[in-house]
This record gives sequence, C-alpha cells and structure tokens, in this order.
Amino acid sequence: MTGITRDDVRAAVASGTLSEAQAASLIVLSEKRAGVRAHLSGLDEPFELFKGFNEIFIVVGLTILYLGYAGITGITVFGTTSGYILGMLYAVIGMGAVVALARYFTLTRRMVAPSIALSMGFGLLAFQFGLSVSAALDLNTPQSMTAGAGMSAALLCVFYAMFRVPFTVALIAVSVFLTAFGLATLGGTFPDDIRDVFLLSAGGPFAIVTIVLGSVCLVVAMAFDMSDPHRVTRRAASGFWLHVIAAPAIVNTIALTLFEANTIPALTLLAAFIALMAVVAVVIDRRSFLVSGVGYVVALAVTVAEGQAFFIILMLGAGLVLLGAQWEALRRVVMRRLPAFPGKDRLPPYDLLTRETSA
Repeated sequence: MTGITRDDVRAAVASGTLSEAQAASLIVLSEKRAGVRAHLSGLDEPFELFKGFNEIFIVVGLTILYLGYAGITGITVFGTTSGYILGMLYAVIGMGAVVALARYFTLTRRMVAPSIALSMGFGLLAFQFGLSVSAALDLNTPQSMTAGAGMSAALLCVFYAMFRVPFTVALIAVSVFLTAFGLATLGGTFPDDIRDVFLLSAGGPFAIVTIVLGSVCLVVAMAFDMSDPHRVTRRAASGFWLHVIAAPAIVNTIALTLFEANTIPALTLLAAFIALMAVVAVVIDRRSFLVSGVGYVVALAVTVAEGQAFFIILMLGAGLVLLGAQWEALRRVVMRRLPAFPGKDRLPPYDLLTRETSA
C-alpha cells in the first residue's frame, strides 16, 4: 500500500470526503507521527516550486522547446518577423500546445515546476497574440503593449479556470498592473524613473495605480485565504502568490514615499507603518508584508542611527531569525490577545496543534 500524499488529501477535500478542518488535522497527525512536528509549533505557510529534480529536467526541456518554436516561427515576446496574421496563428498554435501539455503535466502528473513554466509560456504567447492583433489594428507602441498585457490577463484567466495553477494568479496580477500602467501612459505621461511607480509625490498617476491595484490584490488574496483557512487546497497557494504581488505594491508605495520625505515626522510614520505591517503579517499569517518592509528598516537604521546602524542591523537579523523560528508561538499570543473582529474565525487557526495535542 502506498503512502497518502498531500495531493491525495487535496483530492479528498475537493470530492467532499474530508472537510478542510479534517484534512488539516490529518496532515498535522501525519507529520507528528513522522517526527516532522517535533520542531514545529503550528501549521507552516505552504510554498512549493518543485517536487524533485525530474521536474527541473522537464522545465529545461520545455524552455528549449519554447525557444525552438520561437526560432522557427520568428515569434518573440515583443513582436514577430512573420507578419501579424501568421503571428496570431503561431500564438494560437503555441497556446494550444501549452494547453495539451498542461493537461498531462498539470492535471495528470500534478507536477509543480512544469505547471509554472507552462503558465509562463501561455502568458507570453497570449501577450504575443495581443501584439499581433494590435499590429493588425495599426496601433502605436504604447497601445500595442497595453493591448498585449490586457489580452494576456484575459487569456490567463481562462488558463487558470482550466487548470487552477496557483502561480497563474501572479501572472494575471502582473498583467493587470501592466495594462493599467499602459492605460496611464496613453495620456502622454511616462515615469522618469522606476521609483515614480511607487512615489506618491512624483508626477503622474503611477503610484496611485500601484497602491490601488495592490489593495485589490490584497482583497482577492484574503478572499482566497478565508475560503481555505487550513491551507490544504490550491486556493491558499493562489492567495500566497497574490500576497507576493500585493505586499511590495502596498509597502513600497507608502514606505518609499515617507522615506523620500526625509523628515522626522515622516520617518516616525514610516517606523509606525512598518510595525503595523508586521502585525498584519502575523495576524493573516503571511510573511510577505514583513519581508517587503525589512529593507526600509535597514535604510531607516542607516539614516537615523548612523554610527549604530550596523548594530541595529545585527539585532534586526537576529530578530528575524528568532521570529522565523517562533512564528506560530508569537502568532498564538497575538491572536489570543486581539479582541474578536469580523473574519477572525476565518483566518488560519492559531491553536490547531494545541487542540490536536489535547484531543
């Protein structure tokens, strides 16, 4: 008899055989019996890029396959040497091939890294399809890039609906960001520097677009998280990738704006904002907001502490290591002290291990 894997547990949840709470309890019991739980204080934040080197081997093959196809057809990310009609045809053929491969590697084999690679390939081909359509309509370069990003976002939504690859939501979010930025440039305004994308004090609407879309990403990510608080299905993994996009968009926009102001009130607000983001990260059990703010803590230490900067950086590193080691223990303390608020019972449980031990 073969061992039961996490994919088997996810399938059991999807079929209704197990509830998400039962599945999480089963995972905790299995890991406890295997000795994995000996040094853990609770459920960890799930993250998986590949399951074995064979997946990396397949990804290398898929990459070479894509490059060969691009070389033969003349199709590239930024255009095609074959004309817009052949460009659309080649993009459609390529997307059809990706779908066929995804049916095997994603639905049948349940492979992680090849599924991510296929999502990226599908997104690039969808972008190319949008560029070819733009060429047919004789659009200028900013309009073509915007149309390509919008087409990529729309077709990636279809791809996600078909295969539920969590990484695809990150590609959708990036495509939406690029589409929004492209629309912002249609009025003739372009960012002078990459920091203009995050600086609210800079000219143009780019920073506002960033923080608005980052907030939308956060709302959607929380919807995924709250629909799977025990994090045993792909919805939680989809939420993870959206948090990866949302956290830098929100934190960088506010933190960089305050840091560039370089006044005592602004730096004080920056410290308070980063502390708030740390609490939010603990409460929602997502480390991306904390990671996004670490660089600003270092920059703040160098700016304010001067001669003591390296000592503060040393203490920050030690604190992060300790926080990573005792994350769940700290989260239990914080969540128990917080009063009841809407949605608290739909966040990842903070006392699951305690209940399992006493059961």
